[in-house]
Amino acid sequence: MICSVARSYKKKRDRNAAGAILAKRLRVLTVRARPGHPTQGLLQAGKTVFACALGRGGISADKREGDGATPLGSMRILSGYFRGDQFAGARRTRLAMTPIGPDLGWCEVPDDRNYNKPVKIPYGASHERMRRDDDLYDACLVLDWNISPRRRGRGSAIFFHLSRPGFTPTQGCVAVTARTMMRLLPLLSDRTVVRVVR
Repeated sequence: MICSVARSYKKKRDRNAAGAILAKRLRVLTVRARPGHPTQGLLQAGKTVFACALGRGGISADKREGDGATPLGSMRILSGYFRGDQFAGARRTRLAMTPIGPDLGWCEVPDDRNYNKPVKIPYGASHERMRRDDDLYDACLVLDWNISPRRRGRGSAIFFHLSRPGFTPTQGCVAVTARTMMRLLPLLSDRTVVRVVR
């Protein structure tokens, strides 16, 4: 009888432990504009809220290339890039993370066949250099905005990356401090969705 109780208790303890592990995986990050500050936001991860930066065009339901707006909607995190020499902590995640080399770019020309895709530099069409002089892309997660299917002119390079001091506006991305990114990365996977709401 005593052995039976002990086994039952162990099974219950194991179930509770498994539940605790699952609870530490974030399925949704909810982002909304900070009241009175359309280019700054609040990012809710579980019960914790972090400050973030949004696009210079605020949040838009009609995202267009070059408008600087953060798209309204749900975007899954696909994978990421990181600077191993600057942000080694980016390896502590379930996401597929690729080191950023000096020849990595991201095409931003709507008429180009590689629009909104990574490209190898030098590249003939206009592109963004991923290995930046600032630290914004030291940890840079790719969101599935306008990836599949890609629609011409609906926006490119919508990332979840590091913010500038004071949360100054992005070009349409969502950005958090390096400290916040370090806290979130171990909890993220390719099932995590960034949901931008109003």
